[in-house]
Amino acid sequence: MSSGRIEIITGRERRRRWSIEEKLRIVAETEEAGARVTEVAARHGVYPGLLFTWRRQVRDGVLAAPPAATFMPVRMLATEPAPDPEVRYPAHGERSTPVAAPYPRDGTIEITLANRCRLQVDQQIDARALRRIVGVLRG
Repeated sequence: MSSGRIEIITGRERRRRWSIEEKLRIVAETEEAGARVTEVAARHGVYPGLLFTWRRQVRDGVLAAPPAATFMPVRMLATEPAPDPEVRYPAHGERSTPVAAPYPRDGTIEITLANRCRLQVDQQIDARALRRIVGVLRG
């Protein structure tokens, strides 16, 4: 049955870009009772050899659906802010105004992962770096 989607390939491009979901759906068709790989491949415009490669990748765990997004509980803690280690307080006889570091720690958040790893970051953290760090800490 047709999905109602039409793909027009123009010019010299000969390679199609298959999403992981499309590959998994096509591979799943080959696993249905009575299905033939060559027929499924012809129906989708794929060489049978490529379909066998996808099947092997699924079997080996190389080709798999990305994990579903999950929500984690968030709890706001009402605590007094800890003294900033980058603030220098005056010694006896000096000026009474503290001198702050160039990057204030406002906006610091603490992330506790399901495996109890804890991470504190501030507003200057790079989102890509944070994603890599959380990925490593999740294990």
